[in-house]
Amino acid sequence: MPIVLVVEDETLIRDLVSEELSDAGFEVLQVGNASQAIAVLEARQDIHLLFTDIDMPGSMDGLKLAAAVRDRWPPVHIIITTGKARPMTIPANALFIPKPYLTRALVSAMRTFDNMC
Repeated sequence: MPIVLVVEDETLIRDLVSEELSDAGFEVLQVGNASQAIAVLEARQDIHLLFTDIDMPGSMDGLKLAAAVRDRWPPVHIIITTGKARPMTIPANALFIPKPYLTRALVSAMRTFDNMC
C-alpha cells in the first residue's frame, strides 16, 4: 500500500483529503506544516508521495518543502497544490494540481505515480 504524506495547514482540508485518500487505498500520514513533514521524512524511509499545499505558516512554504524533498529524498513523488496562481517553477518531476481540485483527479494522479514505483 503506497504511503502518502499530506502537508496542509488547514485542518478541515487535511482531514477530508486524508479520509478520501484512505478510502482510495492509500496509507496516509498527515502534518500541518513543512517542519513536521521534514521530521516525518527523516524518521521514515517508506514515504512514496508528498502532497503539499504551498501557503503554510512557518519558515518553509510548500515550494521550499518540495525542493528540499526533491534534493534529500529523490524517490519521493511530489504533488503541489494552491488556491492561488500556479507557481512559476516547481521541482523537477513534480505535479501541480490547483485548488479547488476533485479528489478523483488527485487519486488518479497519485495512482499514476504509484505505477511508476
